Amino acid sequence: MWNSTDIGIDLGTANLLIYTSSKEIVFNEPAVVAVDQSGAIIAVGNEAKVMIGKTPGQIRAIRPMRDGVIADYDMTAVMLKSAMAKATKAIGQSVRKPRVVAAVPCGATSVEQRAIVDAIKSFGAKEVHLIEEPVAAAIGADLPVDEPIANVIVDIGGGTTEVAIISFGGVVSSNSVKFAGDKMDEEIIQYVRKRHNVLIGEQTAEAIKKEIGYAPVAHEAKTMEVRGRDVVTGLPKTITLHSRDIQHCLKEGMETILEAIRTTLELCPAELSGDIVDQGIVLTGGGSLLNGLQDWLSQVISVPVHTAPEPMAAVAVGTGKALGTIMTLRKVAL
Repeated sequence: MWNSTDIGIDLGTANLLIYTSSKEIVFNEPAVVAVDQSGAIIAVGNEAKVMIGKTPGQIRAIRPMRDGVIADYDMTAVMLKSAMAKATKAIGQSVRKPRVVAAVPCGATSVEQRAIVDAIKSFGAKEVHLIEEPVAAAIGADLPVDEPIANVIVDIGGGTTEVAIISFGGVVSSNSVKFAGDKMDEEIIQYVRKRHNVLIGEQTAEAIKKEIGYAPVAHEAKTMEVRGRDVVTGLPKTITLHSRDIQHCLKEGMETILEAIRTTLELCPAELSGDIVDQGIVLTGGGSLLNGLQDWLSQVISVPVHTAPEPMAAVAVGTGKALGTIMTLRKVAL
């Protein structure tokens, strides 16, 4: 049963989300910390993200999570404490010694898992349980994970894409690739630099991805004006980008995700394959919102593909619900 100190955490590469016993998201901000030269914290979350690429030399905007695991332990601990303070304020009551379920990538090592547990315990958590991200996403998407039928989840986050077939509360087969939202942004940055000799930042690349980024499907061409710095002259420059060009630069990465899905499906027991034809695949994570992705996967895999109602919140909601159902937790906890 839920109590007042049950908390689910999606400690993602791009965003940190906290889900509480009131069954709602009380914190959803970018996983970014801004510090000065002495290491003092300047800002966390939304305030820190707007500083990326815009700060003077003595201030750094750090993303302490990389590929779904901790890259900077101290900054992660600071970020978690700040997030918990904001979450406590949003709840309107003190949260002491909470029970916590946190999601980790399928391929996380025992050392990486321990780092996440220690970072969460640093703000006073009483218990910390870890579950794999695809399992949390499936629970958050209201799939019947505790029944003996195949539930296929493709969770495209910031640092990793997790693919898993879940049946009877456990992972039957899974795959994880390091092509996801952040890598898409990097590909766009590199394309603009090579093709147009213009440097753009992470936030501009993210805006391009959301507006004119497409999976490999036929679509009505779109254009977008982008401002950056000319590599040759060093002066500001405005260029026009076309959706088909952005689509082309993302194609190789899309094929990587497709290969991960195919590999996972090939490892599926024959008895569950029929369920996949009926149930289809469910997409979660911010990367699942890429234009045309659902249609493209439906075409190339020939099974129904659905997007979760709230794809970006699915993992966080799933971690919280796992605590609320202790039997499910026992089956899926790492």
